[in-house]
Amino acid sequence: MLTTLAELSGVVESLGLTPLGWLFIEGGVIAAYVVFAIAGFGTALVAAPILIHFMPLSRIIPLLVMLDFLAAFSHLLPSRESVVRNELLRMIPCMAVGCTLGVLFLLNLKSDVLLLMMGLFLVGYSLYSLAVKVRPTQLSALWSVPMGTMGGLFGALFGSGGFLYAIYLNGRLTDKAQARATQNALISCSTLVRLSLFVITGVYAQVSLLVLAVCLLPAMIVGSWIGRRLVMRLSRETFVRLVTWMVLVSGVVLIGRYLAG
Repeated sequence: MLTTLAELSGVVESLGLTPLGWLFIEGGVIAAYVVFAIAGFGTALVAAPILIHFMPLSRIIPLLVMLDFLAAFSHLLPSRESVVRNELLRMIPCMAVGCTLGVLFLLNLKSDVLLLMMGLFLVGYSLYSLAVKVRPTQLSALWSVPMGTMGGLFGALFGSGGFLYAIYLNGRLTDKAQARATQNALISCSTLVRLSLFVITGVYAQVSLLVLAVCLLPAMIVGSWIGRRLVMRLSRETFVRLVTWMVLVSGVVLIGRYLAG
């Protein structure tokens, strides 16, 4: 036991993080999971701008996928009866295809241009949504194909594909509880697919990455707890509008990250 603890301590020290660095990282993860509990997405968009100062994106995304996996299932379990299975089954195959492509791009390609395109899309969508008050009462089910595929792609590349699931489900379902539960189910499936792909490709062979995830687990739990308390006080209209503002901020962050190089 003592040997194991000593080994873990050595791994933590090998990360080379100062106490101030740990404080920034833990605070960023708490904030990320407050947002995740409220909107059902956005962990990487909140945490990555902080974590990017301490590690590359190719480590940040697999790290957050592990935490997202636990957070998504903890949110899903209490609301699983509200999941709209038809919508879930439409999205899963497309999401799996997008996740597979995204993991391949993440591990093999430089994705700066795609990062900029994603940021521009987010800003454009959110500004349109905030400006236009009259919207279609219901999206066509055919939108599940592009939304599911691009959501999986962006989720694997940037850990932030959930906004597309939110757009689609809020355009299909009028019940806030059903939309949130189905979105949580999609995020759970997405993280499971990405987790499996990262395991297959050997990303989690890095012991330091696993130790870092364990160290950040308490921050994820605290952030999720705070977020769940906040979301219970929101109406559906407030919830949708808040999600839209988060999408706008996320887009600005991504464009800023691209311009910063």
